[in-house]
Amino acid sequence: MAFNKEIYKDYEETLQTIVKELLAKPSPSGYGHEVTQYILDLLSKWGVEAYRTIKGGVIAHIKADPHKAEDITEGGLLLQAHVDTLGGMVHRIKGTGRLKITPIGGLVAANTEAENVVVQTRDGKTYEGTFQLENASVHVNADLKTQERNWDTMEVVLDEDVIDAEGVKALGIESGDYVFFEPRTRISDKGYIKSRFLDDKLSAAVLLTYVKYLTDHKVGLSRDLYIHWTIYEEVGHGGSSPFFDGVTESWSVDMGCVGEGLNCTEKQVSIAAKDSGGPYNYDVVNKLIALAKTYDIDYAVDIYPFYGSDVEATLRAGHDFRHALIGPGVYASHGYERSHLDGAMNTFRLIQAYLEDK
Repeated sequence: MAFNKEIYKDYEETLQTIVKELLAKPSPSGYGHEVTQYILDLLSKWGVEAYRTIKGGVIAHIKADPHKAEDITEGGLLLQAHVDTLGGMVHRIKGTGRLKITPIGGLVAANTEAENVVVQTRDGKTYEGTFQLENASVHVNADLKTQERNWDTMEVVLDEDVIDAEGVKALGIESGDYVFFEPRTRISDKGYIKSRFLDDKLSAAVLLTYVKYLTDHKVGLSRDLYIHWTIYEEVGHGGSSPFFDGVTESWSVDMGCVGEGLNCTEKQVSIAAKDSGGPYNYDVVNKLIALAKTYDIDYAVDIYPFYGSDVEATLRAGHDFRHALIGPGVYASHGYERSHLDGAMNTFRLIQAYLEDK
């Protein structure tokens, strides 16, 4: 199999378009209608069989080429990426007209200070604001520099003329309304991608880009391919759904970690050997490493001590298959994250090599 670099350049541009569109659609865990409809519309446009699950995710099925699958004993491969993100929910309305919120997923309060937010009511009204430390002016608060940033000391300040709880309630805002944090997406001319929620919309975009490549070039696969875009990964049960007869292998395609003591950079595809759920499948990891070496795909192998993935939720739900975790390196996870187009395209290439190399 030859890798055509001109083709990759074309699909790098496709990936940029898709990831910007995904990041522009708010989707904290449990709120997935807009982003999943976008995915369904793309797949329909490309002629790919897909549907929304009862739980709210999206599953696409690309059937094996019967001529290539005749002598293949491997079963289907299920790839999973999540399009849910961190976010917030209104916990209570304060007497001052400010909002206390509760985090969705592992959002860190200190990483979100002074971020723009949108509060969306259950009937679809939206209101802008910022997430601030209480008494946030340095000219007023003598303890500003040392005050702890947590969910008890921070609040949403609405950009509305409200000074009490009654005024906020008159807007239609109630406990349980979603709070969306602005992603602030930037892609530099050097290929760096900065945004909240690259975890895991960058990998979700990689999978969509790979599907487009398959359909554009009418690539026949030797095994059935299922792709699941989940919407509850950040709260632990995105991948815990019933799946398909014949699937013998599943991967999470999710961010690789970049940080002290790790090998991966933003320009590489990460192959996880182990995370907090234990080791990934020995044979699959070995094959991924061998293919990366064969096709000169820039990769790193790492161990993540504070990490869980969709595929582990799938295994805990009782499914029996080999499992793996790969994805582009992402720095500052759960904050204002940074990756690189090279890392995304190296992930694309590794998936391609695994499915198409014979």
